[in-house]
Amino acid sequence: MHARDLPVALTIAGSDSGGGAGIQADIKTFQAFGVFGTSALTAITAQDTVRVHRVHPLEPELVAEQIRVVMKDLSPTAVKTGMLATAPVTAIVADTLAVWPLIPYVLDPVLVASSGDRLMDDDAVGVVKSQLVPRAVLVTPNLHEARILTGLPVQGEAGQLEAAKALVRLGAKAALVKGGHGEGSEVADVFWNGDRERIWRRPRIHTRSTHGTGCTLSAAVTAELARGTQLIEAVNRALSYVWRAIYEAPSLGRGLGPLNHFVPSRPGPGEDPVRPG
Repeated sequence: MHARDLPVALTIAGSDSGGGAGIQADIKTFQAFGVFGTSALTAITAQDTVRVHRVHPLEPELVAEQIRVVMKDLSPTAVKTGMLATAPVTAIVADTLAVWPLIPYVLDPVLVASSGDRLMDDDAVGVVKSQLVPRAVLVTPNLHEARILTGLPVQGEAGQLEAAKALVRLGAKAALVKGGHGEGSEVADVFWNGDRERIWRRPRIHTRSTHGTGCTLSAAVTAELARGTQLIEAVNRALSYVWRAIYEAPSLGRGLGPLNHFVPSRPGPGEDPVRPG
């Protein structure tokens, strides 16, 4: 690919010192998909595979300035947000992104880390619902996050679909409610865009290497959107990449280890046992 044809994506998220999630996971994922990654840092965390030890949110105006300078100079063709931490940061990100309403925006509502540690103030959740969900072409909550955002119990595939529809009613163009935190031998990820339901089912991988799955998935979707891929196919490719990144994950750390971001963005023959629904 010639340099002038290189797609650019922007991630607005926190830093994970352990390298498995946040800005670090997003940039690795963008690279795997052949997309130049840019970033606006929202918070610094002291984090490893065991837990989040400390969170230091950055000044809201500094977050906004990072976004503005990247958007004006490098012109990303897709944007995602991850960890936003506080209500003031969340609000200024929403206001700043409003200047570029036509650029596809993926909202990964990072509320709780894989370790169970809260990553967003309670006050910020309301800002996410009122200001960011309506701007998103896709919202990608896990089961815990879907329950917080919708107030629904979100049990089983029917519950995931109900939550996805609730998020679309809040203004999102589409929602993907992920089933990785559910039970059973399969993981079901349920998509709704207002008129079409889609379910992807894959075998559950029993592993502790699941740190950064949500960041990686939303970054993969963002990368595909930056390349001009239509949304449902972008989700399809992103889910395939994440499943294989979990399957091939290295055994690192004493807790929930990171994925293998080095797997190819496209599967080889027989490498992805998807069972579409």
